[in-house]
Amino acid sequence: MSDQLFPAIIAILLGVVVGVVLFVPFVAVQYRREGRLTLRQSLLWAGFLVYGLALWTYTLLPLPDPDAIRCVGAQLRPFQFVDDVLDYPVGSAGALVRNPAVMQVAMNVLLFAPLGFFLRLVWRRGVVVSTIAGFAVSLAIETTQITGVWGIYPCAYRFFDVDDLIANTSGALLGAILSLALRPWLARRDRMAVAPTARPVTFWRRVLGMLCDVLAVWLIGGSAGVAVNAWRLYVLQVDPASFDGGPAGAAAVWVPFAVLAVVVLTTGRTLGDLAVLIRWEGGARPTPLARALRYLAGIGGWQLLTAVAAPLDGAFALASIIALIAMRDRSGLPGLIARMRPVDARAAVTASDAGGAAPRQR
Repeated sequence: MSDQLFPAIIAILLGVVVGVVLFVPFVAVQYRREGRLTLRQSLLWAGFLVYGLALWTYTLLPLPDPDAIRCVGAQLRPFQFVDDVLDYPVGSAGALVRNPAVMQVAMNVLLFAPLGFFLRLVWRRGVVVSTIAGFAVSLAIETTQITGVWGIYPCAYRFFDVDDLIANTSGALLGAILSLALRPWLARRDRMAVAPTARPVTFWRRVLGMLCDVLAVWLIGGSAGVAVNAWRLYVLQVDPASFDGGPAGAAAVWVPFAVLAVVVLTTGRTLGDLAVLIRWEGGARPTPLARALRYLAGIGGWQLLTAVAAPLDGAFALASIIALIAMRDRSGLPGLIARMRPVDARAAVTASDAGGAAPRQR
């Protein structure tokens, strides 16, 4: 694998991992900021995440073997690149294109231009803030390089160049200025975003909430399994050769089941419901019974089948999607079993939620 390809692959793989870990909080934030989550928003944030990781991987990776590093110095004279450019022919446009010093400066500018652009699109920051952020990020990278990754290596293995700091900051400024062309689109997006009034509970909104629940189960279960193995290894000092998957596997199944059960029984909503701003109305009485039925007819039932009857969990998931499509109020199996219906969490509380059974849509 080439040195140029390796950082890109690492950035993409890390982007996938970090994206999965942050997906549920991301959905929750987007619904509270803009009242919805669109494919364009998701792609924009995914691009920003991969780009941010690529900045790190391309400037610091691959990490060298400590026994094979070559210590390098630092270039602390501002605008030294001008003399470097003049060391090569500059008499024509073609000569400038072939000038390695010009290409190095241009690449440093282009590397940071997306940062200013993304800060405007994603974080809605202006030119000044984007430029300062570009300087801060570049300074952090250059400082990491000159300190040998903050003391991990005995000396700097990558060249610190103050001109890189200037070029990177200029790139962030350029990206922020170019983003001004999108000002009309951004203004229109802001006008459409975050409606304080309730929105319909659509099929895709319910599916997004269900996906958040599944990811939450996997992340909580994985963390519980790792914690159990770490306890056995470092506290109980069990020989790793004698490890079996029993305790960690049990924790990976029952910890998320218990955690999500507590959330549903106390709030009436799953983590996915909370993320996409859905609450449930109506239902059997007493309320704890309705919430328990709602949990077991949804993510809780899927978890149980995964644990005790794995071949049936796929059938349960398929039945859940079919019921979600078939029922006009998008209540799916939880609504059918618990006699509840999903509504936007920003909607006014109805009589059914206060104690009476409201008629269900069919």
